[in-house]
Parts: sequence; C-alpha cells; structure tokens
Amino acid sequence: MLRMILALALMTSLAACSTRLNPFNWFGNDREERVRVSETVTENPRDRRFLVSEVVAFAIDPTAQGVILRAIGRPQTQGHWEADLVEVAREDGALVYEFRVFPPPSPAPAGTPQSREVITGLELSNFALRGIRTITVVGAENRRTISRR
Repeated sequence: MLRMILALALMTSLAACSTRLNPFNWFGNDREERVRVSETVTENPRDRRFLVSEVVAFAIDPTAQGVILRAIGRPQTQGHWEADLVEVAREDGALVYEFRVFPPPSPAPAGTPQSREVITGLELSNFALRGIRTITVVGAENRRTISRR
C-alpha cells in the first residue's frame, strides 16, 4: 500500500512540475513576431490560396500519438475558406508552416474581426516531431512560434 501511495505521489508531482520529462511541457506558449511576408510559391503550383493576413493564435495540444496544431487566422474580409497549414520548411530543428486560405468567390464585406476568423489544424505524430525544437506558423503580417522547453 505504501509503494502505491509513493508511486501515485511521484506521478502527480511529475505531472505538476515543469521538467522536460513531462510531455505536457514539451512546447511552451506561442510568441508573436510582426513581419511583412511576401507571397511565396507553394510546391503545388495549382494551389492558388493566399496567406492569411494575420495569425491570431497558435496552440499545440499533446495527444498519445503526437500533437495537434491549432491555428486561428484573420483575413482582410469575410468569406475565406479551405484553410490549411502548408509545410514550407523543415530544417535545423525548425518546422515552418504557412497559413493559406482561398479568397471568397465574390467581394465580401470586412465585418467584425471575430467574424473573419478562420480555424485550421493538423496532427503530427511523435515520429514527425523527432528532432523538432520550434514550430512556426506564418501569415502575411505576422508569424507565431512555439518552442520546445
């Protein structure tokens, strides 16, 4: 009984501490950097989506098999659709995604900032994360980065 209590106490202290052994602490909070990004050509020339104007939020949620990346972007107007995080670079422990969306088929009003928000996400396995220290999501006016602790 004493061993079970000690094991339980050790597990809860590990979950509560901020060590690198705790998988929930592998990635920290995001930080924003304001930049002006020129449009880049994606690997697929038929992909005619544009960079979202601003990446509002970026979060990483751990799962048993890896992580889920969630990003919220804000285009200039309402009606943008089919949002995706498109991988553009994977080198030196850094993974970079562009937040791309299709523009509305016809001119649309600007509306409120919240009404323009577009949400997208993707899942990365632990195998795909091997060696990755930072993940960045790029928009036209800013980029958000989350680093491994």
